[in-house]
Amino acid sequence: MQSTQPAFFKQGPRPLTRLVIFAFLSLSLMVGDAYYHVLGRLREQVSIALYPLQWLATTPFSMAQEAGSFLSRQSDLLAENRRLNDAQLSAAMQAQRLKQLEGENARLRELTEARRGLPRPSQLAEILYNGRDPFSSSLVIDQGARQGVVAGRIVADAVGLVGQVVRVQPLTSEVRLISDRNHMVPVVVERNQLRAVVYGMGRQQPLEVRNMAPNVDVQPGDMLVTSGIDGVYPAGLPVARVSSVDRQSGFARIFCTPVAAIDQYRFVLILDAAEALPPYPLDASAVDAASKKKRKR
Repeated sequence: MQSTQPAFFKQGPRPLTRLVIFAFLSLSLMVGDAYYHVLGRLREQVSIALYPLQWLATTPFSMAQEAGSFLSRQSDLLAENRRLNDAQLSAAMQAQRLKQLEGENARLRELTEARRGLPRPSQLAEILYNGRDPFSSSLVIDQGARQGVVAGRIVADAVGLVGQVVRVQPLTSEVRLISDRNHMVPVVVERNQLRAVVYGMGRQQPLEVRNMAPNVDVQPGDMLVTSGIDGVYPAGLPVARVSSVDRQSGFARIFCTPVAAIDQYRFVLILDAAEALPPYPLDASAVDAASKKKRKR
């Protein structure tokens, strides 16, 4: 009985034969693809079939690269945004500073022009801060006894009267504003030269002219200027403008608005002291008493 070899142990063609066959097949495909492009469509089909596998293999790496690039761009954008915000804040501060300096420059030009029209020589002073007493209206300026300031000097700005120096230190001085309750200014109505006295009513409050007859010739809009009759304030300085007149009571209540910007600007003018007025004349009895005393001697 002839023994048969199991199919599992069958080896097929010899290795040399298979080498020759595959070598010939490879050369045929290479020549055919090089000259006739016979494998182009096959290559396209294989690439299409393998694209999902290629996408699955490369997607994690590309996503990791994109994530790193996104985070890097975000960090760069945040840093750039921070730099731009800082630059914007710096530019805004510089613009605000330039605007403030421009306003101060304009204010100083106004004061320089106003000094030419004042009746007395003056010196420039800067307001340091408001007075500490909440029940009074005062300012502290940077000019004191070393700069030649003495108590009683008049303080004005480019448009009108501000107040009077009441206390002098070596380097600073305190100015009582015309709005202070203890301050009064002799004035005249510019329209008809009617004499009156303006009283302060407190900070942020209007001024008041008191003890006037109900039929007094004062109207809203009238300008009040210093009269100069007391020897303290030079004549002609604008003080206030009449805002309202109340004639309902036994006396006319005349309320005024200060002309000077006493609570706004940083610079004021200190007027030099006025010349001393001649003494009051003596009455007849005083003259007789003085003459008798001389005769006895």
